[in-house]
Amino acid sequence: MSLLLRPILPPGAARTVFRLTPDILLRAYASGLFPMARARHDPKVYWVEPEQRGILPLDDVHIPRSLRRTLRRGTFEVRVDTAFADVVRGCAESVPNRPETWINEEIEAIFLDLHARGLAHSVETWADGRLVGGLYGLSLAAAFFGESMFSRATDASKVALCHLVARLRAGGYRLLDTQFTTDHLAQFGVREIPRDDYMTRLDDAMHMPWGRFHCDSDEFSASLSALSASLSNRSAQSSTHTS
Repeated sequence: MSLLLRPILPPGAARTVFRLTPDILLRAYASGLFPMARARHDPKVYWVEPEQRGILPLDDVHIPRSLRRTLRRGTFEVRVDTAFADVVRGCAESVPNRPETWINEEIEAIFLDLHARGLAHSVETWADGRLVGGLYGLSLAAAFFGESMFSRATDASKVALCHLVARLRAGGYRLLDTQFTTDHLAQFGVREIPRDDYMTRLDDAMHMPWGRFHCDSDEFSASLSALSASLSNRSAQSSTHTS
């Protein structure tokens, strides 16, 4: 099942029809815009700038209890940037509950180019040597723009998101932009903020030192452990208050 971060192109959200280049796309993201197509095989691409923007605050992430158990069990092998093209294709594939996708061939090609430049990254979940889930996005200054995720096994994309958050925290990022919010993302603490608030946060992130996506392995491990521990404590406190 594919679990996309974005819905299909919202009515009235498109601003301009255009042809993409990697440099144009980078400037667009730094200005608060992102691209979408209406369908996989529709060649047109549109700029989108929602009135309400989805973000996941890196200092206030919630991991459901059942997912923490999955993380502790090490159900999946998690890799980074080893199968970027396959992750994008996984996100773009049609599934029964989502016959269309906003990722057309032009958007796919641009992100492959950005990956080759070291600016677009994937977090992948593997089981028995098979890619079973993952996500990809764009790294720019101290911001990471989550593009899409997919899952072919229970919790596969969720585990990838947890690892992404830990990596961004360890690497000094300040903004995780999910662009929209969905029920799938809301359970992690994704919330919508007004465009003006988002632009202030984006501008701050663009003027900070670049995040280190490939951070030190010890830093990442400590970040993942701290993330799980802090959320476990918060959940325990919440359970105490409600019991």
